[in-house]
Amino acid sequence: MNILAITACPTGIAHTYMAAEQLERTGKQLGHTIKVETQGAMGLENRLTEEDIAHADALILAADIAVEGRDRFAALTRVVEVPVQAAIRNPAEIFARLEA
Repeated sequence: MNILAITACPTGIAHTYMAAEQLERTGKQLGHTIKVETQGAMGLENRLTEEDIAHADALILAADIAVEGRDRFAALTRVVEVPVQAAIRNPAEIFARLEA
C-alpha cells in the first residue's frame, strides 16, 4: 500500500520526529511504501507533493495540533487519525487499522 503520513505536535521538537521515524520504520517493515511530512518547530518538512497525494492509497494523521494544508488530502477516503503518542508507542496498530 502507498501510504502518506503527517506528524505534528504542539512543540514540534521531539515527538513529531519520533512519530515520523516510527511510522516510516514500521511501514517499511510491513512492506508498505510510506512518505512522512513533519510539521514541527522547523516548519513543514518533507512536504507531500500533489503527485504523492495522487498516488496514495491512505493517509495517517498523527497530530495533536491542526494539520497545515489538510485540504490537500480531501480526495483520500482511507484516513486514520491518531494522537502523536499512538504513532510512537504502537505504530503497527495504526497500519492494522488502515488494512481493516
